[in-house]
Amino acid sequence: MDLLIVRHAIAAEPNPKRWPDDRQRPLTAEGSLRARRAAAGLKHIAEPPALLLTSPLVRARQTAAILSECAGWPEALECAALAPEASAEAVLKALQARPHERIAVVGHQPCLGRLIAHCLPGALHPQAIELKRFGVAWLAFEGIARPEGAVLRWLLAPGVLRAVRR
Repeated sequence: MDLLIVRHAIAAEPNPKRWPDDRQRPLTAEGSLRARRAAAGLKHIAEPPALLLTSPLVRARQTAAILSECAGWPEALECAALAPEASAEAVLKALQARPHERIAVVGHQPCLGRLIAHCLPGALHPQAIELKRFGVAWLAFEGIARPEGAVLRWLLAPGVLRAVRR
């Protein structure tokens, strides 16, 4: 199984007056624009997944929608296991329940960094891997997604994706 891991794009700063529920905090206009450019670059270097899962938070859902529109990825399905407080184990369990060869997820830091560390062999510290906003990692598994069962194919910063030209 191939797993593409995407951190949500640049979101508005937390503001309890504007968004009493932080789960409703959206992407900024600049974040949306940069994500569109990065998604266009990603379209040229990564095959679309068969399934796209997203955190239920607004900023992640908006990022997933940009991937669908600009990179030709499928429409996203919400997955509670991708919420910021979720564990790597919960994400793996959600992935194992889906028989797809290529899955992409959109979520949050530090959850995604912990997921990557959990999937790679060796004793990586859970904070060892940090994805920038709209950073993308590609993990390849033999068979199902499992702890320490992946090979890191690449981890790209959004600036690299925006620089990709056809």
